[in-house]
Amino acid sequence: MTLSPLPSAAADRLAAPRISVVIPARDEAARIGRALSRIFASVRSSCEVIVVVDTDEDPTWQEVQAWAAVEPRLRCLVGEYGPGPANAIRFGIDQARAGVAVVTMADNSDDPRQIEQLAALVEHGAAVAAASRYSRGGSQIGGPIGKSLLSRLAGRSLRLLARAGTRDATNSFKAYSTSFIGEVGIDSRQGFAIGIELTAKARRLRREVAEIPTIWLDREEGKSGFRVLAWIPAYLRWYLFCFGRRLTAAELTARCARRARPEPAVPPACDPTPLAPRQTRTSEWAAWHVIAAKDDLAGVAQSRGKSPARGETASPVAAESRGAA
Repeated sequence: MTLSPLPSAAADRLAAPRISVVIPARDEAARIGRALSRIFASVRSSCEVIVVVDTDEDPTWQEVQAWAAVEPRLRCLVGEYGPGPANAIRFGIDQARAGVAVVTMADNSDDPRQIEQLAALVEHGAAVAAASRYSRGGSQIGGPIGKSLLSRLAGRSLRLLARAGTRDATNSFKAYSTSFIGEVGIDSRQGFAIGIELTAKARRLRREVAEIPTIWLDREEGKSGFRVLAWIPAYLRWYLFCFGRRLTAAELTARCARRARPEPAVPPACDPTPLAPRQTRTSEWAAWHVIAAKDDLAGVAQSRGKSPARGETASPVAAESRGAA
């Protein structure tokens, strides 16, 4: 059977979709198929779905590639900004071709029928549109109680005290204006703090933040880890940033640049003691939503390397240092 070429209007819609759906995924091969089915069945507008994985060795990659062979709206990309959900979301948004990017999860906890509703809010002027578990008509079914209480407290207090525009600033299921993101950038590098970061930036610029109620379902398979002690500083930073006077885009950029964490210092060249190898950091992907509550110190740099064994010759610099002492 010979397929006729697409009409020019249809080709244009594929080239410039209305919505870009960004899905960070890791080890979701068993769940990503159902998530994609629900999205393509729910979104009637022209769209592209971008799944971002850390490595092509992830079984999720093979699963999505099989889907992409028969679904031209689907792209599976290997992230180039580093591992973890924040970097995957950043990379996916940077690859988006639409004026609206909707971030959703691969574990089927979000309602894909609301993707177009969120996109419509952005198209009508909102910089950020949030799916809110804590507004009237919304709810959260399942999930750890501690995480729910913390995110509920953060969202409601920001709505009441900072007039953030949403009662659920920490939820990752949000739509964003890609031009707004291009203007303010994304600073988060860990966890799922991007949701509250962009909400805070929109508030400080006095851009509109909108919300619709949503029903969030806890994942049916796998388990979520708690990492509050590891991620709470990032969330707290953007929580506090929500409060304050109106900023211009230039002032916001300058302020965020001043607060950016410097890269780890390189050991001095004159220090002959080698650094011990780093341990592998426990994956951030064990916790899929909003706020987690168990600190993992495995990624902290270890102490300096051990001294030379008996019979080994100390370096000239070390010998000179001992002589000087």
